[in-house]
Amino acid sequence: MTAAPPPDGDRTPARAREGSSVTSPPKSGRDRHVPFIAHLGVVREHAQDGQARVVLDLRPELLNNHAGGHGGVVMTLLDCAMAHAALSKLDYAREVVTVDMHVSFMRASAGRLVAQARVVGGGRSICFCEAHITAADGSLAAQAMGTFRYRDPA
Repeated sequence: MTAAPPPDGDRTPARAREGSSVTSPPKSGRDRHVPFIAHLGVVREHAQDGQARVVLDLRPELLNNHAGGHGGVVMTLLDCAMAHAALSKLDYAREVVTVDMHVSFMRASAGRLVAQARVVGGGRSICFCEAHITAADGSLAAQAMGTFRYRDPA
């Protein structure tokens, strides 16, 4: 019996699509798997006590037409860092969703991007964070403020 062809762009192994006993990566907790973040290549280096650091090595497909990091990639990295800061504040016991984010781009970014974030306020249901990205040359590439809502895991 042959498996049906995958939908365009679906890179899921056939055995996983067919419902075999392939173990799915965790969707919550410290080692949660977010497919889009994994696809970009974002790596969490640190997340503890309301502070986080994530890194991304820019590849050609993540650049804009000016050879700098695409704005959407930069914003995603800021969002990811702030989410990890918010999650680490509660030792990953809950989930977060982004409610609002304000971003300022300082300069084009290239090479390895390092995003550092920290919790600056909030309570039981809302968390306020700030983050910044430094480029490979150490310059400030972007900064952000974000609001996140805590929720219980599904």
